[in-house]
Amino acid sequence: MTDAKAAAESVFRQQAGRIIATLIRISGSFDLAEEALQDALASALARWPETGIPDNPAAWITTAAHRKLIDSVRRDKTRREKQEPLRYETPTSYQTDEAALDASSMNYPDDRLRLIFTCCHPAINTEAQVALTLRTLGGLTTTEIARAFLVPEPTLAQRLVRAKNKILQARIPYEVPPLHAIQERLKSVQAVIYLIFNEGYAATAGDTLIRKELCADAIRLTRTLCDLLPRDAECLGLLALMLLHDSRRGARVSPEGELVTLEEQDRSLWDRTEIEQGLTLVDTALRLQDLGPYQVQAAIAALHAHAASFDQTEWAEIAALYQQLANISPSAVIALNHAAAIAMAEGPERGLVLIDQLGATNQLTEYHLFHAARADLLRRLNRNPEAAEAYTRALGLTRNPVEQNFLKRRLSQLS
Repeated sequence: MTDAKAAAESVFRQQAGRIIATLIRISGSFDLAEEALQDALASALARWPETGIPDNPAAWITTAAHRKLIDSVRRDKTRREKQEPLRYETPTSYQTDEAALDASSMNYPDDRLRLIFTCCHPAINTEAQVALTLRTLGGLTTTEIARAFLVPEPTLAQRLVRAKNKILQARIPYEVPPLHAIQERLKSVQAVIYLIFNEGYAATAGDTLIRKELCADAIRLTRTLCDLLPRDAECLGLLALMLLHDSRRGARVSPEGELVTLEEQDRSLWDRTEIEQGLTLVDTALRLQDLGPYQVQAAIAALHAHAASFDQTEWAEIAALYQQLANISPSAVIALNHAAAIAMAEGPERGLVLIDQLGATNQLTEYHLFHAARADLLRRLNRNPEAAEAYTRALGLTRNPVEQNFLKRRLSQLS
């Protein structure tokens, strides 16, 4: 049972977004798709201990979920008109070799892109767009999303229900819109893809710091977006940014599962192929002369990639780029990053002044990285009691155990 459960959980963690996007395309319903996937997973847990884990567990679950959809349609007279489309779209492999159903036959990338554009329709408010995409495509639980956005779980659940109802009532088509209509949704689509990547890069909850399947999904989706819009500078910048960040993934966690800071990372573990791809994309995007925030962030990541060591990083240039980013897209988090870069370029005293000025605005009071950054500068200044207080505050705000253990280690080092 343990192996079967692990296999089913692995499929859900790594493939749920792909599978559910296809199920929504076929059924036209978020709720039916989610119910079918859950039923298929339950069937897998019941059958696999007896029959053995199939060669292609994801294909098995996808097939089972499609069958659940058909059964649901047959039982529900109000959805009788969908029965023929379902039969039409059901691959013949359902009746023959289920293991032959692989990712390529399901056209997953297009389905996921359709899902994102549907979730990011302008008729749906921004908060609901992000929440619905993370819930369906990112595979995050309602609890995880609520924690990430610092809102009560019931509020988040209501937001999801309203978004689904809006799609149904407004008859929002499940499609990538025509090229002339893409622009009105493009910024939202880019934002939610980047949020999916960030949740994979630094998970808000769970036993690991990194959810590599979410990072990989976000990168694949952005590649598809770049294929669709090859001269969109921000799409290219977003892809470059994610590749440059992802290149450091192998060095961010030690073999023992501990967080490794940028300063302490073994740069020989960085993925040079991703770095080269990212650097090329940055150059291509900037030559289009349509500067946007993702390109600036990618340029910052490129400077980190170029540096042979933490000490040899061009911190003054990075600080200048953060200032440029703040001019284009101001936010408290960008101001925090700017202050941290200033601390590296001009000294921790100057950086701490900027961070304390930002703290006086109370915009980042509940953001654990604000307190962690402040604690780090206090530690560098040997103001250990104040550093311990800031680390303790950060520890109380993070839900990821890997980050919690890192902060605990910092606290123990101070004492």
